[in-house]
Amino acid sequence: MDRSEIPSLDDLRAFEAAARLGSVRLAADRLALTHGAVSRRIAKLSQDLGFRLFEKSGRGLKLTAHGETLFLTVNRCFGELRTTVQGLRAVATRDDALVLSCEPSVAMRWLIPRLGGFQEAHPAVALHLSVGGGAVDFARERIDLAIRRLDFAMPESWQVRRLFVEKVGPVMVPDRLVDFEEGAYIGLGTRTRPDAWSTWLARHPLRPRPREIRFYDHHFLMMEAASAGLGVALGPLVLATDDIKRARLIAPAGFWADGTHYGLIWPGERELGAKGEQLMGWLVKECASSFG
Repeated sequence: MDRSEIPSLDDLRAFEAAARLGSVRLAADRLALTHGAVSRRIAKLSQDLGFRLFEKSGRGLKLTAHGETLFLTVNRCFGELRTTVQGLRAVATRDDALVLSCEPSVAMRWLIPRLGGFQEAHPAVALHLSVGGGAVDFARERIDLAIRRLDFAMPESWQVRRLFVEKVGPVMVPDRLVDFEEGAYIGLGTRTRPDAWSTWLARHPLRPRPREIRFYDHHFLMMEAASAGLGVALGPLVLATDDIKRARLIAPAGFWADGTHYGLIWPGERELGAKGEQLMGWLVKECASSFG
């Protein structure tokens, strides 16, 4: 996933604060910004996303349906990031920290909820988490290892440890099951994989087709939209597995291997080292537990 597809974190912080506090003025006070600065950041975020986030309600503001879905995701992600960063900072006081880069949606919905287990198992390893997608500039970005969908060209010198097969399938809240079976549902997709629905339907010709497909900029937004009952997401298993286990989402058609893999990559000229080996071993076990 290209970084340019992720909204500005400053804009998201302004939106999250205003939505959480119910006031642009209170958000400005909390962020130590002017009222105008917060308003401009929210307006820019709305323009970048292509939909309204707030609407007037009396003398105050009210979230739109899209705004409510985005707020639920951003609030949860910021909370998880805050907790993770605080935990990692407690041990990241040395210069020999290990830096792991991961695609944003996978980091938010699969990796971060599990990092506490790694830290508990390996308290001496100071692990720093970065987010990014696609090709990696290990030297410039000071990254040691990266988790990526292996769908781009890589130098022959890079080392790759495959972690799991990418599988996709329709996921939805239980209340949308009848609509899905009758073909009366809205399909949810992402602009990063615009052909995902057509490919899946070609592989499953007996399955009902959506009456409409709506696209989101990011997979984590699409999955939150599905969780909010806005439609049926053609989602990767890695992003849906935890919600399926909690019965928040269902996948009545199962998941189909699309021919790609996720893997752990690092530059071959570097020694992985003991800490890198520990991280890789932990990731392999977690992936086997989640997808094996």
